[in-house]
Amino acid sequence: MDVQINADKKLTDLKGSSDHPANFGSLCVKGSKLLETNSASGRLLSPMVDGEKASWDDAITQVATKFKQLIAEHGPDSVAFYVSGQLLTEDYYVANKLMKGYIGSANIDTNSRLCMSSAVAAYKRAFGADAVPCCYEDLEQTELLILVGSNAAWTHPVLFQRIERAKKLNPDMQVVTIDPRKTATSELADMHLAIKPGSDVALFNGLLAYLAAQDVLDINYISAYTQGVAQVLNNCAPWTITKVAQQCDISELELLSFYRLFSQTDKVVTAYSMGVNQSTSGTDKANSIINCHLATGKIGREGCGPFSLTGQPNAMGGREVGGLANMLACHMDIHNAEHRKTVQTYWQSPTIATEHGLKAVDLFENIHNGKVKAVWIMATNPMVSMPNRQKIAEALKKCELVVVSDCVAKNDTLDYAHIALPATGWSEKDGTVTNSERRISRQRGLLPATGEAKHDWNIICDVAKAMGFTSGFNFASPSEIFAEYTGLTQADNNGSRGLDLSALCDLTETQYNRLKPVQWPVNKSAPYGTKRLFSDGKFYTQSGKAQFVVTEFTAPQQLTNNDYPFVLNSGRVRDQWHTMTRTGKTSELTSHVNRPYLAVHPKDAANLTLKNDDLVSLSAAHFNNAAHFNAEKSQVLLPVAIDNNQRQGEVFAPIHWSASNASSANITALYTDANDKISGQPELKHAAVKLQKVTYQHYGQLFIQQALNVELLRKYFEYFVTSPVEKGHLVFFATDQDPVNIKRNLQLQLPLYDEWINATGTDLNSTCAMRQGVMSLIMFISPSNIEVDPSWINSLLNSENVTSEQLHGLLNMQPDEQFKQGKLVCSCFKVGENTIIDAIKTGCDSVDSLGKQLKCGTNCGSCKSELSQMLKQYKPNNIVIEQDQLIALEAVS
Repeated sequence: MDVQINADKKLTDLKGSSDHPANFGSLCVKGSKLLETNSASGRLLSPMVDGEKASWDDAITQVATKFKQLIAEHGPDSVAFYVSGQLLTEDYYVANKLMKGYIGSANIDTNSRLCMSSAVAAYKRAFGADAVPCCYEDLEQTELLILVGSNAAWTHPVLFQRIERAKKLNPDMQVVTIDPRKTATSELADMHLAIKPGSDVALFNGLLAYLAAQDVLDINYISAYTQGVAQVLNNCAPWTITKVAQQCDISELELLSFYRLFSQTDKVVTAYSMGVNQSTSGTDKANSIINCHLATGKIGREGCGPFSLTGQPNAMGGREVGGLANMLACHMDIHNAEHRKTVQTYWQSPTIATEHGLKAVDLFENIHNGKVKAVWIMATNPMVSMPNRQKIAEALKKCELVVVSDCVAKNDTLDYAHIALPATGWSEKDGTVTNSERRISRQRGLLPATGEAKHDWNIICDVAKAMGFTSGFNFASPSEIFAEYTGLTQADNNGSRGLDLSALCDLTETQYNRLKPVQWPVNKSAPYGTKRLFSDGKFYTQSGKAQFVVTEFTAPQQLTNNDYPFVLNSGRVRDQWHTMTRTGKTSELTSHVNRPYLAVHPKDAANLTLKNDDLVSLSAAHFNNAAHFNAEKSQVLLPVAIDNNQRQGEVFAPIHWSASNASSANITALYTDANDKISGQPELKHAAVKLQKVTYQHYGQLFIQQALNVELLRKYFEYFVTSPVEKGHLVFFATDQDPVNIKRNLQLQLPLYDEWINATGTDLNSTCAMRQGVMSLIMFISPSNIEVDPSWINSLLNSENVTSEQLHGLLNMQPDEQFKQGKLVCSCFKVGENTIIDAIKTGCDSVDSLGKQLKCGTNCGSCKSELSQMLKQYKPNNIVIEQDQLIALEAVS
C-alpha cells in the first residue's frame, strides 16, 4: 500500500501498491477506508491494571510475577496464550517461543483455529504438511473454478475482482458456486448448487465415485504419486447419484451437470473457505475435495488444485511459526522427538513442549473448570468470536488472571481483563504477513505508536525477560526475529519440510525493509520463491507420495427437531471485518449494512407471520440444559430480512455485532462447543434454533451528535443497535417504555442540550434538541418500524441554519426529494438503490453502464455483485430463467 504522510505525522492519502502481485493496486472498500478507520479515537493508550492506568514496568511485572507463581504452584499447563491472525509473523514467533520453549507448555492457540485448522489438518493428512499447492494466478488460468462455502465477493473482494476480470477475458471459463445460500458470489456463477448444509462430504465422495464409474481417473498420476486410492474408492462406491442427490437435497440433473463438468474439464481449481472448514467434519470435507483432485491429477500444475482461502490477514504466518497448539514452529511436530530436538537446540531453550496443548474450545473449557488459571489474549475478541458465549464469559470471570493485549480501549473481552496492554495497530506495526498463496509480504510501520502502545513482539519479550528468561528474547527489531525464524526453517531440513526460507536467512536490516513479496519455499533451488507446489509430484509425507484419505459423511452435531426446526448459518457482510472494532468506527463502512439481521426464506416468514424488520428472538436447545446459561443474557434478538436466496428451513445472521454495540445481537451464544475431532475447529455454520416473534409498543431511531454509553442504552431500551453516521451516531431501538419517559430521561442525561422541540401525533413522536443553536439530537418514535435516510439527518445534524420548513419536515419525517435514494449500495460513491433502479429503468443495462453514469462499482468493485442482482431484478423486459429450469432445458435439448 502506498501512503502519504504530512508534517504532523498523519496519513493524508493512500492507494494500493500497483506492483504487489496479490492485488496489483486494487483495494476492497475496507482497505480504501483505512484513513477513516485509523484514527486514535477508541484506542487503548496506556497499560491498565484493574481498570486503573498503570506504568509499563508495573503492568509487565504483574503479568510476569503472576505467571511465574502459577507455573511454580500448578505447572506450566496452568497458563495459556490465545493469539490471533491479526498478529504479524514476528509477534507470533516470539509468543510461540516463550510458551513452548521456555514455559514448556504447548498451551498457545489462535483464533485461526476458528477459520483454518480443518484446512490445515486436511493438507497435513494428504500432503504431509500444511502446504497450500496453488497460487492466485491459478484462479485466473483455470477452466473451471469451483467455489465451495465461500462468499468471496464479500469476504475476498480483491481476489474476486481478479476472478471477475479473468472470466470477462475468457468467457469459456466456468464458475460453479456450492453454498446453501445464493450469495453475491453466485452472480458470477454459471451454476449454483444450493446443497443442504453439512453435506459436502457426500457431494465430493459422490463425485469421486462418478469419476471412477466413468473411467476418467488419472491412473498414471495415481500410480506414480499417490497411495491409498483403493480403500477410498471402495468407501465412496455406495454414493450413487440418487443417494448423493437425496443427501444434498438437490436434483439429480443439477448433480450430474456438475459431475460432468468436473470430469470433462482439464484445469480445475476448487477453492473453499469457512463453509467447509467451520464444521464438525471440516477436515473430512477438505480431504474429500483433495481426493478428487489427486484422483484426476488436477494438482501441481497451472490452473489446478484444491485451494483453501484464508480467513485472516496472517492466519498462514501464524501457522508457519507454530501458533497452533498441536504443532511446533516451522511446520515441525510436537510428537516427533527429532523435531523437538531441532527446535530446542536451535532456540537453546531450557525446555520444549512434548505434548499437544489445548485447542481453542478445550482451552476455554479448561479455563472454565479451573485447570488453566491465567490466559493472555492477544489481538482477538473471543467473547464475540468463540462459540458458547456465556460459557466463555463464565470462564473469563472465574480466571485468576486475564491479560489482554489490544489496540482498542473497549470490546467485549476487555471487559474481563485484569490487565490490559496497549498494542500498536495498522500503520504502526512492523513485520511480515503470509497470505493464502504462501506469499510473504513486508508490512512496514508508517507512523509512531499511538499513546504508550508497543509492538506485540516487544511486549512479549518484556514479559519473558521479567519472568527470568534473560536470553532468547533480546531482539532489538523485527528484522532480528525474522532472521531467527528463517534460520529455523532451514535447521535439519534438507528438503524434508516445504517451509524453507533459507534464502532469506542472511538479510541485512536494509534488505529486510526492502523485502519484496515472495512465495515459499524460498531456498537455493528457488531463490525467487515458488508459485505452486507439487509440480514434480513430490510430497512431504514419509513415502514422498500424496495420501488418499477415507472420508465419512457425518451429520452436524446440532440437528434440528420439532422444537428447534431452523438451521442457523453465519458469515460476514460486505463492508465489515470480524468484530467491528475498527471497521465499525466509520459511517463509510456501516452505511451498506448498518445493523444485524436474520435472513429468512419468504415461505418461512409467511408461516411465522413475519415481515421485514419484525424482531425475532433466537434460542437453542443448550440454553435449557447448561448450567452456565442465563436465558436473558444469552438472548439473541434480530430484525428479519426476508430473502429468497435462503433455503427454506434455514436462516442466516452476520457475525460482527456484539455487546459493545447492540443489546442482543451476538450469535455465538447459539453455537455449542461441537468441533471437529481432528482439527478442533468449532461448528460455526450449523446451529439448531427456534424463532419467536417479539413485539414492543414503540420502535424508533435516535440520531445524536455524541456517543451514548451502551450501559445507559440498556436502561432505556429493551432492544438497540448503535451505528456511526457521518455527523454523529444512530441508535435503532425498540421498547415498551413510554415515549414521554424516554424524552425525560434523555433530557436528564443531556443537560447541556438547551432547547427541546417535540411533535406528537397519532403514529409518530418526533423530538429534536439544540445545543447553543446547533441541531444535536433527532429522534423518531412510532408504534411500528420506521426507516429514515441517514443522509437526510446528516444534512441537519450539527447545523446552525435549520429553516422552519426543514424543521417542519423533520418533525413530520418528510425528507426533501434529494434524500430519497434508498438503501446505500455503493459505499465508495454513496449511491443508493433507488438511484440505481431509476438508472436501470431508463436504459443502463450493464454494470459497466451503471458505473459510467453513476460511478458505482468503479472504485473498489465490492458492490458489483449487488449491481448485477439489481440489473436482473429491474431491467425492463428481462426474463429470468432459474437454474433448475435451465438444466431441464439442457437435458431436453
